[in-house]
Amino acid sequence: MSTQGRKNVHGKGGVRFKAAYTKSKYESMLRTLVTDLIVHETVTVTLATAKELSALADKLVTLGKRGDLHARRLAARTVRDVWADEKNKVTALQKLFGEIATLHKDRNGGYTKVLKVTNRRGDNAPMAIVTWTR
Repeated sequence: MSTQGRKNVHGKGGVRFKAAYTKSKYESMLRTLVTDLIVHETVTVTLATAKELSALADKLVTLGKRGDLHARRLAARTVRDVWADEKNKVTALQKLFGEIATLHKDRNGGYTKVLKVTNRRGDNAPMAIVTWTR
């Protein structure tokens, strides 16, 4: 006897929808955002995402301040391989370990700041701007 409903999740019957946003998609979004933060030095996102992004960016700056090969490889797992400055052939990882880590060498944490801005027009979600501290 067959089950009723759609069979779209591993052949299980009765499943009406699949979860659209998985953990891997969320982590991929954070990787892209932290890379954009390194490249463009400011990102506008929702407030909840800004808090997660700030924590991840602070961890990457701590790795950048360490500066050894192991820290670079750990950071390379998160930062995407994109050009930060294509004219000078500088990748996002090189910018993190060169420019951004030296900018915060005297600071002990708090490398990013989250500034709340107005709510998004479409769904009224609270928005925030994430940027590096100077």
